[in-house]
Amino acid sequence: MVLKSLKKIKQDIISPPKVGEIVEGQFLSRGKSSLYVDLGAKGVGIIQGREFLQAKEALKNLTPEDVLVVKIIELENNEGYREISLMKASQEMAWERLATAKEQGDILEVTVKGANKGGLLCVMENVQAFLPASQLSPENYPKVEGADPSKIAQELQKLIGKKLKVKIFDLNPDEKKLILSEKAIKKEAQEEELTTYQVGSVIDGTISGVTNFGAFLRFGQNLEGLIRSVELPENSPANTLKIGQIIKAKIIEIANGRVYLSMKDLA
Repeated sequence: MVLKSLKKIKQDIISPPKVGEIVEGQFLSRGKSSLYVDLGAKGVGIIQGREFLQAKEALKNLTPEDVLVVKIIELENNEGYREISLMKASQEMAWERLATAKEQGDILEVTVKGANKGGLLCVMENVQAFLPASQLSPENYPKVEGADPSKIAQELQKLIGKKLKVKIFDLNPDEKKLILSEKAIKKEAQEEELTTYQVGSVIDGTISGVTNFGAFLRFGQNLEGLIRSVELPENSPANTLKIGQIIKAKIIEIANGRVYLSMKDLA
């Protein structure tokens, strides 16, 4: 709900009301199951039905000085009032703020509310949002053996309740789609840091994940690389490596922002 207190409503431009228009209106009176709003030159609006019941608690302490931002959904009902909606105005303005945040590349904070095998469920500006597992940072990406969906879901469940810094990756108000990315925040820093390394560099890193196809190694400030199974020493299969173990590895390939490492021939 969008609600603010003003002494006076200012109408800079007087124009005929239109369905879908977002307008300001001053609280006028309350009925048993409805609320009336003075829309100034645009008439008197009414909030009723399910919306009134859903917002009843939030609206119960309104005073004559309170101004609401509403959306006109019908020009004239059977009683001659403009049908208006608080919720639709709030949702539309929320999507506008989200679009601006995406355009500006703002870094936002969300709390993880749920998880499934595909990623994390969040809420931003009272809008349901999804953070795909593929858009998680290396620290939070679930590194599980064989990419087993059930194991991935179990790992993602551990993130419920955690606060994450994200950017808006994609949004579509018509489809009610809001996709977030944690990985995007570190991308620029990673790309810049990666320029300080080259193929052949031997680095120290910490094992951050072990799978049946190799091991992930975190190094530098923001970087992580993959040691494929074939690049492990013959007598050191991936399952002998432990998360948190510090090792040396050589950079053998840098491609599309990804780093591939080897534990062979470190001299």
